[in-house]
Amino acid sequence: MKRGLALPVLGLLLCVADTMAQEENKLEVVISKTKVTLTCPLEPPSGSEIKWKKGAEETKNIGQDFVIEEYDSSRDDGDYTCVSGANSLRLHLKAKVCESCEELEPMTVAGVIIADLLITLGVLILVYYFSKNRKGRVGGSAGVHPRAPKMVRP
Repeated sequence: MKRGLALPVLGLLLCVADTMAQEENKLEVVISKTKVTLTCPLEPPSGSEIKWKKGAEETKNIGQDFVIEEYDSSRDDGDYTCVSGANSLRLHLKAKVCESCEELEPMTVAGVIIADLLITLGVLILVYYFSKNRKGRVGGSAGVHPRAPKMVRP
């Protein structure tokens, strides 16, 4: 048995796939807001279709894709199996979804992080430059007056 582990960039998702077929055959999981789509890579034998099971129970879904429109972790977490003839692939699905999530491209996230680092570096250089020029200067702040020499009275 081969094991694969997939963790996405955004959101928390744990998918462990036990494959009884070839190593390149892995179930694909796509999460978009509250919709979760499982895609089975197996090819059905001629005259039959791919069937899906949740746990030990067979579901009504037939075909390459198993779509959960409104994912609820208390109801939908568990083991999913796609069966095609004698071959099957199993996946343990545990996901967190949100309705108000925004999907970002990895390059956009990388650009924001790099821009933030450059701005922070610029501020640090400015603070260093201006604080270096002030060292050793006595400012005219309140309470600092040069003292006159003490006069000695005879």
